[in-house]
Amino acid sequence: MSRSTIVIEAPMSKVSEVLFDLEKYPEWSDSITKVKVSERDEAGRVTGATLTIAAGALKDEVSLTYNWDGAPARLEFELEDANMLTKMDGAYILKDLGDETEVTYELSVGVSMPIPQMMVTKQEKTTIDQALAQLKEHCEG
Repeated sequence: MSRSTIVIEAPMSKVSEVLFDLEKYPEWSDSITKVKVSERDEAGRVTGATLTIAAGALKDEVSLTYNWDGAPARLEFELEDANMLTKMDGAYILKDLGDETEVTYELSVGVSMPIPQMMVTKQEKTTIDQALAQLKEHCEG
């Protein structure tokens, strides 16, 4: 599993609002081009969605389940189905710093093709860093 942390100059309420609105990810994330919600919980939160992703050389359509048990400080996701990926599990972890928010993104990916683990790890880190940078830009913009 790869992880990275960034501090965003916005309160946790704003950052979590952006992160929890999965359907709007294509508006600020270059790697997520489409989101189709398949399931919601009784509070209206997305518990299942299919995302079209294009992260570097990796292009796939992934079905994810979301776990809100740790919200608003944690949003976890797990791969249900995909074309190329065999694993895509991760979490966004938020820490309230008052006027700022510390965001940690954890991601673990597996692919069905024979790719060296070091390349998979590099892609995880690139994906994480890009997602955090774009989240920061969107929240601070």
